[in-house]
Amino acid sequence: MLRRLTRSWGARVAVEGDSMRPTLEPDDWLLVDRDAFAGVTPKVGDLVLVPDPRLPSRLLVKRVAEVHDDGRELFVTGDAHDRSTDSRSFGSVGTTTVEGRPWFRYWPPRRIGRIS
Repeated sequence: MLRRLTRSWGARVAVEGDSMRPTLEPDDWLLVDRDAFAGVTPKVGDLVLVPDPRLPSRLLVKRVAEVHDDGRELFVTGDAHDRSTDSRSFGSVGTTTVEGRPWFRYWPPRRIGRIS
């Protein structure tokens, strides 16, 4: 775990918006394992960090809902379906665009811990 923590510390994201409630709340800060999917396709249920296809400089944390085209495309959704802009709006995302897996919440202190 220490190796993963050290590797992840440089890859941090802050949650904005309600799309991943109740799993993630606005102002949660997360560590991202950028190597989590190296050579491995994300599975249904995994959290992924992907660029927003509409604005690639913006990153999204979503959950893999479906895997298509022999593992090349992911249909991603927010946990709060009624508050999420996701693959239902912008379509599937390529597995090559996945930037990592959020795995640990380090802020706020009352919510510290692993996420899934």
